Amino acid sequence: MIVEESQIEHFINEIVILSQINHRNIVGLLGCCLETEVPSLVYEYISNGTLFQLIHSQDTDFPFSWEMRLQIAIEVAGALAYLHSTCSIPIYHRDIKSTNILLDDKYRAKVSDFRASRSIAIDQTHLTTLVQGTLGYLDPEYFQTSQFIEKSDVYSFGVVLVELLTGQKPICSTRPQEEKILATHFILSLQESRLFDILDSRVVKEGGKEEIMAVAYLTYRCLNLNGRKMPTMKEVTTKLEHIRVSPPSLKVDQNFEENACIEMETSGPLDSTSSFRRSCLNYNKASSSDEQPLLFNTL
Repeated sequence: MIVEESQIEHFINEIVILSQINHRNIVGLLGCCLETEVPSLVYEYISNGTLFQLIHSQDTDFPFSWEMRLQIAIEVAGALAYLHSTCSIPIYHRDIKSTNILLDDKYRAKVSDFRASRSIAIDQTHLTTLVQGTLGYLDPEYFQTSQFIEKSDVYSFGVVLVELLTGQKPICSTRPQEEKILATHFILSLQESRLFDILDSRVVKEGGKEEIMAVAYLTYRCLNLNGRKMPTMKEVTTKLEHIRVSPPSLKVDQNFEENACIEMETSGPLDSTSSFRRSCLNYNKASSSDEQPLLFNTL
């Protein structure tokens, strides 16, 4: 069996990246096996599958509560904040999605799959690369410029937040044409005051209105098309933790709510003529795009 050079590169890259990481919400690398035809990495055993499976399974008996969703969001945000801000050398994950978030026996989140990840110099602001990522999670600004920035991970995390809020998949062929992309569907629903129409029923039943709206506004900020207006993952983590512990009257900061509404009025969702949107809407394999990373060649 011939091993492709790209497989070797991903194998080496993942070892290099994970050897720099020690965080309770990032999957641990135990070792590697070089005695097989294709080199293999050995990770800690994570028993409860992926967040994608938990969100989108039809198991109505499992109580995937609002509290659990918020806790998982905080754990993933904390892991990304660690990669961006705490590691000796900042690391961009570059493929954040619910299938790359594993759940242990206590349903604690573990960020996984660092094959596409890159470490950068502290004074470096972006990576210029071939566009790589997963449709539905891909930062539109990165798609347009081929420049991956810290905030590109923030955008992808924002899509995961929308999944947690709505229980819907990142791309869905049954939604109207202009809303097939979940991020756009969410933004339009928020703009048109119909957010609660698209939320998961358990979220509506268990979450307080102020708490849900606070997470929704934070999610909107993560999905801003201008990376400079997005929060950092450190800010996202702090805000989510604040939402969890604050009394209801303090869940949504009034100034924050007003600013978010102003932003929504002045910077709408993706332009329907953009090359990014056309690529997503014309993609005829939506069922697999939720799980499989895609490599685009820049124009």
